[in-house]
Amino acid sequence: MDELLERVLSLSDLHEIVDGISNGLKKPVILESDHFFLLAYNSYYVDHFDSANQQTIFAKKCPLNIFERFVETGIIDKLKTNEHPFRIHEMKEIGLNQRVVVSAKYKGTIMGYIWIQEIEDPLTDEQLTFLYDASFHVGKMIYKKNKLKQQKAEKIEHVFRQIINGDFVSEKELRWEATQLDIVLPSIFSVMVVNAIHADEELVEELKETIRSYLNLKDNTSHVLVDRTNIVIIVGCYSLKYSPVEAALNIIENLLSNFDEKRYSDIFIGIGNEYQPITLLQTSYKEALEVVSIAEKLGTQENVPYEHDKIGIFRYLDVINEKNKSMSYTNKNLQILQRKDKESQTELVKTLEYYLVNNCKLKPTAEQMFIHPNTLNYRMKQIAELTTIDFSDFNQKCQLYLDLMLNKKQPR
Repeated sequence: MDELLERVLSLSDLHEIVDGISNGLKKPVILESDHFFLLAYNSYYVDHFDSANQQTIFAKKCPLNIFERFVETGIIDKLKTNEHPFRIHEMKEIGLNQRVVVSAKYKGTIMGYIWIQEIEDPLTDEQLTFLYDASFHVGKMIYKKNKLKQQKAEKIEHVFRQIINGDFVSEKELRWEATQLDIVLPSIFSVMVVNAIHADEELVEELKETIRSYLNLKDNTSHVLVDRTNIVIIVGCYSLKYSPVEAALNIIENLLSNFDEKRYSDIFIGIGNEYQPITLLQTSYKEALEVVSIAEKLGTQENVPYEHDKIGIFRYLDVINEKNKSMSYTNKNLQILQRKDKESQTELVKTLEYYLVNNCKLKPTAEQMFIHPNTLNYRMKQIAELTTIDFSDFNQKCQLYLDLMLNKKQPR
């Protein structure tokens, strides 16, 4: 075993190390990260991998059903507390043959796990000692690999930060820098910004991890970076047949399904337009920021489109607001409804907004507000009785909607 250990300690590539351990022990070996993602494997004999190992190799990580079984049986807790190799007995229900596992540590921190499937003869005490001694070298090599990966990721992030800030003199200079870091530039892209300035640090980290996990599906044209208070996602596609904006909307759907309404109420999202020349990345970024700025000023993303291409009249709110201030303009009808809401705890202003957003159609308005059509009819009757609003007047409806939006900007 001393000779095998010396040989393993001389290697720095994780695949070669796992090959050495597998061939030396004559048993299949799986190496996983601390988060149970597959790092390397060697079967020794290809037909010796059990079903659990095969599933791990196919999925590139420990399958959920196996992980859950390990949690139930206390194996996960044992992995984190046991310093020495320990044996896991056969579990037929999850296709797991008997095996030995040891954590691979570096400076006291678990970097990964080495799994040895025991075929025919179990590992001897001498082999278990070898595995324990080798585990520290494996942990160190995983650490070094992670550090190099992190350093490269930081360099890539720096390049994209330079692009969105307009630091490159020319596209030629930009592409040369990308080539040096093996960055695959997208054929078509859109920039999405998630602003979480009012959210706590824990939520921001959770957002970044959720986005990165979503984009981690064999997608090396999309990138995530942080620019001040913004999480910036460059959503790229290899082919012009695909839409980055559509992909960005899918990311938003995924985010909203992971965070309840109370948690994402402090999150504002904007999506810039699609472009092909990579030099226009900054343009798409600024467009996404404009959407975020509008939503943040209004204090809500409700009824504000995510896509810059669809914000329409919203982009002129600041100009209109200044004009209104210079003329001391106020909308009398809105003031009446605001007073009524305050006095009677009604929701007439909100109802009016939803009614206008839905192009004065009753059914979609009631559905969006989650109220009965009869309730909506009653509210609209109240609005008609209290005000002089004429819903057949297009210009008046436009003015009403603008005033409603500007009203959101006023301090409550």
